[in-house]
Amino acid sequence: MNQIRDAILAGDTSPEDFAALDLPRSYRAVTVRKDETAMFEGLNSRDKDPRKSLHVDEVALPELGPGEAYVAVMASAINYNTVWTSIFEPVSTFGFLERYGKVSPLGKRHDLPYHVVGSDLAGVVLRTGVGVHAWRPGDEVVAHCLSVELEGPDGHNDTMLDPEQRIWGFETNFGGLAEIALVKANQLMPKPDHLTWEEAAAPGLVNSTAYRQLVSRNGAGMKQGDNVLIWGASGGLGGYATQFALNGGATPVCVVSSDEKADICRSLGAELVINRSHATGEGYRFWKDEHEQDPKEWRRFGARIRELTGGEDPDIVFEHPGRETFGASVFAARKGGTIVTCASTSGFLHQYDNRYLWMNLKRIIGSHFANYREAWEANRLVAKAKIHPTLSKAYAMDEAGQATLDVHRNQHQGKVGVLCLAPEEGLGVRDGELREQHLSSINRFRGI
Repeated sequence: MNQIRDAILAGDTSPEDFAALDLPRSYRAVTVRKDETAMFEGLNSRDKDPRKSLHVDEVALPELGPGEAYVAVMASAINYNTVWTSIFEPVSTFGFLERYGKVSPLGKRHDLPYHVVGSDLAGVVLRTGVGVHAWRPGDEVVAHCLSVELEGPDGHNDTMLDPEQRIWGFETNFGGLAEIALVKANQLMPKPDHLTWEEAAAPGLVNSTAYRQLVSRNGAGMKQGDNVLIWGASGGLGGYATQFALNGGATPVCVVSSDEKADICRSLGAELVINRSHATGEGYRFWKDEHEQDPKEWRRFGARIRELTGGEDPDIVFEHPGRETFGASVFAARKGGTIVTCASTSGFLHQYDNRYLWMNLKRIIGSHFANYREAWEANRLVAKAKIHPTLSKAYAMDEAGQATLDVHRNQHQGKVGVLCLAPEEGLGVRDGELREQHLSSINRFRGI
């Protein structure tokens, strides 16, 4: 791997030289192991520790198939799907790999006693398989995490509807928290030239998810003048939603859990911020106990939103916490408004009062990741420095367990990055002039 790293760091290695590099038979990767899926049985979710389940192992390089590429991974990032994989919730991801293994001989490669995780990367193409013409060795790329087969008709209007649609590194093997990743060529997009490797790796999954969920006609279809209620507005997903709202002429109403996170939203340009923390904020408690919600708190929350907006309810509610907040979200949306939801990081079983939905003609839209067109547009906005990475911290690959624990315990801001082949932070910038113009925005989530 040293030869590959040196060729990338040299900065002037030709495509022919990259193509001539010898590929290793194995590489280092962050994995979970099939024989450990019961290790957390009996524990509450919060007590499950990813540092115990995530390992850095030497794994065999998989066969390269048609339409695929090997990418040398300079940096990756932690998403909540890595948390789910590491704590084996809501189900073990080995079930995904077993089902994929039954699809085809190439799918069988993924059904292994270990799972290489990770759904983000920034790196360099090393090899491409038969039928790949748009990418070549030496191309600097990022990857979005949609893996599709596209052998049936359903996915050809929107690839997210393909019956064999999977999230790479979560529902497939050979993900991005590794020195080398195996991806489909139609996952690749150009790396933004003004970003470092770790910054470029941060947007992938969450930026594309936020774009589809909020901006795309497949999601909420946000327009100028909309009031958008954004939960976790300084986080990995919400930080991009806040930027899309501001860039698209909407007004974000940012909901956060600390004064520090409120300051991040204001530094982005958001003026309407609600700190719902019990310690330092307004202390909204939407559940009386484990079984019953408190409509009085919904009303208090709705009144606070109207106070900030000049009497208007949200046109769109950007939902991802799930169980904890969903009842308040349905209540708070304006008559005819939209609640667009993904992730459900606080729980998948949502409860809400349907009277506020049906009698007020509100809509609930489910949104899951993004198709290639949406991911490409989201990445294009990053490359044009219209949207900035929300990276807050980067760990070494050996510390991926701690990085995942940070996300699991919500002890982070923005995205948490992981250095893979990159020996240190700050490498990979190709357009210093554009970077200098936007350096304050790039550094915002890191408190620099």
